[in-house]
Amino acid sequence: MTRRQPSHTHAHPAGKPGTDVARGAPCWVSLTARDLAASEKFYGTVLGWEFRATTLGSRFAVALSDGRPVATIGAVAGDMQVAVVWTPFFAVPQVDEATARIRERSATVALGPVSFASGRAALAADRDGAVFGVWDGRLPGGWQSWHDRGPVVVRLHTRDAFESAIFYGGVLQWADDEADCCTVGYEFDQAEVVVRTGSNVVARISSGAVEAAPDPLARPHWSVAFAVDDVPATVESARELGAAVVDAGGSAEGAWADIRDPEGGLFTVFARSSHPEPSH
Repeated sequence: MTRRQPSHTHAHPAGKPGTDVARGAPCWVSLTARDLAASEKFYGTVLGWEFRATTLGSRFAVALSDGRPVATIGAVAGDMQVAVVWTPFFAVPQVDEATARIRERSATVALGPVSFASGRAALAADRDGAVFGVWDGRLPGGWQSWHDRGPVVVRLHTRDAFESAIFYGGVLQWADDEADCCTVGYEFDQAEVVVRTGSNVVARISSGAVEAAPDPLARPHWSVAFAVDDVPATVESARELGAAVVDAGGSAEGAWADIRDPEGGLFTVFARSSHPEPSH
């Protein structure tokens, strides 16, 4: 695990819709943690990340994978009295308009809009309780390959994929016939709604979650998955540092595992391959 100094002034993940990222596409993932140093040690060891300071202060860091910005970690869970969790953020042209669309569709804006040096963000929960963020701003330099067969995949596990696709399509302006937006399709073999920018799959939506399930993995939620070269070795490294393996398996695309970090943050690792997505 290596700590770097800031190399630019972009303090928070973001991308300008229509220039660097498709409007409505997932543009970043962020871990709300309690202890930044402990999180850096864990993810630096388990996923091989390096870390760079930001202008947001000593409790925030940008994680780098192979030299590319891949995520942020903010040690704010205790102050905000929220759970330790990985959350995807989606690029929007105007965060105020996006939060208005969220409320219009009977969902909840939990935090924000909040202003940062490089943009504005809001944290929300959809009508089934899955938490996500919206962002209007810039991204750290080098982020552009983030979901161009990159190391991160986001998937919504929800009660009804089609109903959720209508909700997110309205909030994030998917498939509105503009050149800079995402497209939405259906994969019959996987029974999933698929969100694309060009030929790249940037998000998937799957049915079957149960709102009142006692198991958090069975309730509606956005999962965040990271590609690794060796899933068993990653699992063993995580266990040695106090993490719990919640579930694991394999598919035609390779092995995967759901891991809960020592503070409780849940994430998935999957085998880096020609097909960059876990199938569970």
